[in-house]
Amino acid sequence: MSRLLPTRTNASTDRAGDPSLLSLDDDRTDEVLAALSSDTAREIFRELNDEPATAAAIADRLEMSIQSVSYHLENLSEVGLIEVADTCYSEKGREMDVYTVSTEPIVLFLGTEDDRSGLRIAFKNLAVAVGPVSILIAVWETIARFVGSDAGV
Repeated sequence: MSRLLPTRTNASTDRAGDPSLLSLDDDRTDEVLAALSSDTAREIFRELNDEPATAAAIADRLEMSIQSVSYHLENLSEVGLIEVADTCYSEKGREMDVYTVSTEPIVLFLGTEDDRSGLRIAFKNLAVAVGPVSILIAVWETIARFVGSDAGV
């Protein structure tokens, strides 16, 4: 007998978005750090970074209650670290959200807005030391877009 409702998902973990650059004086930084402040939240985030999953699947893998996992999923979702990628159904026909990490990676640096130019130089030095010039160009363009959007350009 074939199932009418999907019990599995085709969702994937895809980090294709442009990264956000957060500094210590950014309001969102406090929210992100608060959401990741517990070991449980970080463990759930790591699980979702490996593979999208439902709250029930995460609870099973981490041997936790669904209530605890759901609490952390809500916190991580509110600050944009994870998102609902799909919906599937339990064996009993109950609808379940499938969570994955946000497509937008986040870079957190321990400095202020005034330190952004220094960060650009650090990325440039890293790119030169690590590999091809294409890494430098990609990082430079990403930071320039972010700084340009902050300046209203």
